Amino acid sequence: MRRLLLLIWMAGPLAANVQDKLTVLPYEPLPLGAVQPEGWLLDQLKIMKTGATGRLDEYYWKVKNDNGWLGGKGDGWEETPYWLDGAVPLAYQLNDPALKSKVLKYINWTLDNQRPSGFFGPITKNEREGKKTETDPANGEDWWPRMVMLKVLQQYYTATGDKRVIPFMTKYFRYQLNSLKACPLGKWTEWATARGGDNLASVYWLYRQTGDDYLLQLGDLIYAQTTPWTNYFGARDWVMEAAAQQNSHAWMDRHGVNVAMGIKLPAIYYQAKNDTHYLDSLRTGFKDIMTLHGLPHGMFSADEDLHGNDPKQGVELCATVETMYSLEEALSITGALPYADAIERMTFNALPGQITDDFVSRQYFMVANQVQVTRNVFQFSLPFNREMNNVFGPYAGYTCCTANMHQGWTKFTANLWYATPDKGLAALLYSPCKVTAKVGAQGTTVTLTEKTDYPFSGQLTFVLNTKTKVEFPLSLRVPAWCKEAVVLVNGQPYSKAAGGNMVHIKRSWSNNDKVELQLPMEVKTSNWAKNSRTVERGPLVYALKIEEQWRTDSIREEGMYYEILPKSDWNYGLPREVIKDPAKFPEVKTKPMPAHFVWNAANAPIEIVTKGKKIPEWKITDGSAVQPVTTREDVYQGKVLPEAHTITLIPYGCSKLRIVAFPVVP
Repeated sequence: MRRLLLLIWMAGPLAANVQDKLTVLPYEPLPLGAVQPEGWLLDQLKIMKTGATGRLDEYYWKVKNDNGWLGGKGDGWEETPYWLDGAVPLAYQLNDPALKSKVLKYINWTLDNQRPSGFFGPITKNEREGKKTETDPANGEDWWPRMVMLKVLQQYYTATGDKRVIPFMTKYFRYQLNSLKACPLGKWTEWATARGGDNLASVYWLYRQTGDDYLLQLGDLIYAQTTPWTNYFGARDWVMEAAAQQNSHAWMDRHGVNVAMGIKLPAIYYQAKNDTHYLDSLRTGFKDIMTLHGLPHGMFSADEDLHGNDPKQGVELCATVETMYSLEEALSITGALPYADAIERMTFNALPGQITDDFVSRQYFMVANQVQVTRNVFQFSLPFNREMNNVFGPYAGYTCCTANMHQGWTKFTANLWYATPDKGLAALLYSPCKVTAKVGAQGTTVTLTEKTDYPFSGQLTFVLNTKTKVEFPLSLRVPAWCKEAVVLVNGQPYSKAAGGNMVHIKRSWSNNDKVELQLPMEVKTSNWAKNSRTVERGPLVYALKIEEQWRTDSIREEGMYYEILPKSDWNYGLPREVIKDPAKFPEVKTKPMPAHFVWNAANAPIEIVTKGKKIPEWKITDGSAVQPVTTREDVYQGKVLPEAHTITLIPYGCSKLRIVAFPVVP
């Protein structure tokens, strides 16, 4: 299929050398394009193609005009690489010739214009004045945007095997090793210091291809110059201080997107050191972040700083997609299944709730309990003087999210399946798709088609296509929320497994063999800030369905934007009897998946109908729904109207206005 599939099934001197120096990956990422979307996921990626991901260069001035990554004097920083970091995987996952041609312009220019020193990227101010990076690395520019472009090239190489990429990266990393002492990561910006883990990930990826020992030396140097996220996460003082402080001191260490990128650093460095201290620090740190700053949709507050767990706080879209990517990296390296549960929760809830149906407009900051979307200052750590951080728009707030949102769905798709060291395949994340890979002792090419409406349904069917009988292990994850999964092979019971485990099926497979995975979904509630409750079923959290009134406006600095006002009541609490027995009182209503699925209220395939009571004093204050406190007796003590109303909950990802953290009422 693609020549890099062989690297997953490799043997010989290089493989042995690499495994001596870097840990064996329990789950090896597959080449870009090996996993292709089906069903509702294919609908989503097609929307991205006709939306901003496929067309950003046609209308967004930073990418469109005199682009620095095409040799011009325009954008030479992060936004063009950000866009490519999602557009390149989209092109190969859809196998779309026009989109491949579009992104290849930037890749070709980058590969063809590497300096003799090894430096690459847009022509710097010093270079335009005749100065050269081979005589002085200070004639270069910020390391950070090059880290993003390295990710782009890495994905492109796994899809195509383009022979230019490995020598290009080798030459650049030699340049970086020779330059970092004189020009450390933080010479030009603090962003590179905070985000050095992305640089380190590409270094170790290249080492797995070439075995060049200088890369390990470079890795140690990059780690030493990067924000010490491992110490922050493991020592624990940092996360408490981040919860308590919102001042200017060390604010880059609290910046939500920096934290999102930093999450991967301990796992990345663990590959070289094989010391469980790094994995322990990551596990402790991520748990602490979610305990102190976590929100029901699966993300932590980041508006822009970490900002506690109150559901009126915001989440930057960049933070969501970067956390997804960090956890995907951590999952591959550590094999720790809780990261898969976390990825699915934020992917199926936080991610779609922050982007419009056409994949053009987005919010800079999304709010969990979001009962209106308007211009306002709000209680964000970065209110932004134009009051545009909460509205939907192509450019509202800062435009980093305009460029960076594209990697969320595409990298999630790429990481649905992994190769395993025993020459098998593992499904660690679930969505409709098909995967083609080499398996077994002979490297036999097989295709597995995953038929499912997951996360809306817990029924998954895997159908094998192979030209010959082949023996290989197939591993399936059982999510932690599932009490007990049932596995059938060709209609016959195979095994049962509790949540948080893997099911391993090793057998001789034939064409059209079928595996069924049944994941029963129960309605549950979880506890969040101010003793509020969230209704869950499977990987989805459910939010109050609020009728919406959209209105359009614009400002000169940021263009068109949308505000959304509520047309129905939203100030409901959940009765205590519903909380005590959530499987008894709500009614789950399902309907067939739409022919063309979009994450919105009209398309929601599942609704949960239950009872709610109004809290008359719960009103919009300064644009937000300030959370009433449920006391330790598990009931709100203020005035509650006695009449019980029928209320409808829909998947959080299908909502734009919502209550997801409910007070508990009598």
